[in-house]
Amino acid sequence: MNLFRLAGDMTHLLSIVVLLLKIRTMKSCAGISLKTQELYIIVFVTRYLDLFMRYVSFYNTVMKLVFLGTSVAIVWYMRYHKVVKQTYNKDEDTFRHYFLIPPCFVLALLIHRAFNVMEVLWTFSLYLEAVAILPQLVLLQRSRNIDNLTGNYVFLLGYAILTN
Repeated sequence: MNLFRLAGDMTHLLSIVVLLLKIRTMKSCAGISLKTQELYIIVFVTRYLDLFMRYVSFYNTVMKLVFLGTSVAIVWYMRYHKVVKQTYNKDEDTFRHYFLIPPCFVLALLIHRAFNVMEVLWTFSLYLEAVAILPQLVLLQRSRNIDNLTGNYVFLLGYAILTN
């Protein structure tokens, strides 16, 4: 196991735990970008398609399922939970995140290790993950009101991106 990958995985997992802790205990998603969370679902779905095709290790399988499941849970809370969804500020989360997807896909078609579906989707997920935090950063800049848990989440997420 690569030490940097393990550090990146654990930091990303810790950022998710901090975010879910905020949402569950405070019943609030204020300061969190739904658009960033939706981009992470796309990142994980395209990166982890091999989950059902090949077995690497127990750790690998569990981490893939945890990242997919927690990302879906966060988006569910922000969109459908009767209390949490009321704290989401759509007016501040205005970054047009769907504009990030086509350039990342085109870049994955042009720059990849091998030209097959799984490799291009995996490469696309890497490019998209690199820019998925942008809506969150724009939201924080607009709101200028960052609580400790949101700040910790963004710091840990940024660190996880750097270590992966």
